[in-house]
Amino acid sequence: MNYTIVKMDSRKSIALIAHDNKKGELLEWAKNNREILIQHKLYATATTGRLLEEKLGLNITKFKSGPLGGDQQIGAMIADGKIDMLVFFWDPLEPLPHDPDIKALLRIATVWNIPIATNLSSADFIISSPFIPGEYKRSVPEI
Repeated sequence: MNYTIVKMDSRKSIALIAHDNKKGELLEWAKNNREILIQHKLYATATTGRLLEEKLGLNITKFKSGPLGGDQQIGAMIADGKIDMLVFFWDPLEPLPHDPDIKALLRIATVWNIPIATNLSSADFIISSPFIPGEYKRSVPEI
C-alpha cells in the first residue's frame, strides 16, 4: 500500500465517545482539560455530546447515538480526513450489542493513523502532547 502525508492543523478535530459506564470518567477528563478542548473542534455521539454541552458548556457537533449509527458516522469522518483524534472511553468488560461497530471504528482510526485514546491515561498522554497545539504531519493510505 502506498501512503501520503497529510497535515493536521493546530486546531484539531477531536471526536469524543464514551459508553454508559464510562461517561462520568470522560466528563471528568473533559472538565480537567476544558481549556485545551475549547481550542479545538469537538464532535461526539448523541448522549456524550449532550452531557459535555450541558455540564461543561462545550460547543459539540453531535451525531447519532453509537448503537444507532453514531460510531459509523464518526468513522466516516475519520476516513474523509475530517477527524484528527479519537477519545473513546469504551467498556471492555461490558458485553455490547454493537460490538462490530466499535471494532470497525477502532480499525478505521488505526488505518487512517489518527491518535486514539481508549482510557484515561492514554487520553492524558495524548492531550498533553506537544503535538496538540501545533501542526502535525501523518501518513495515511493513498487514495
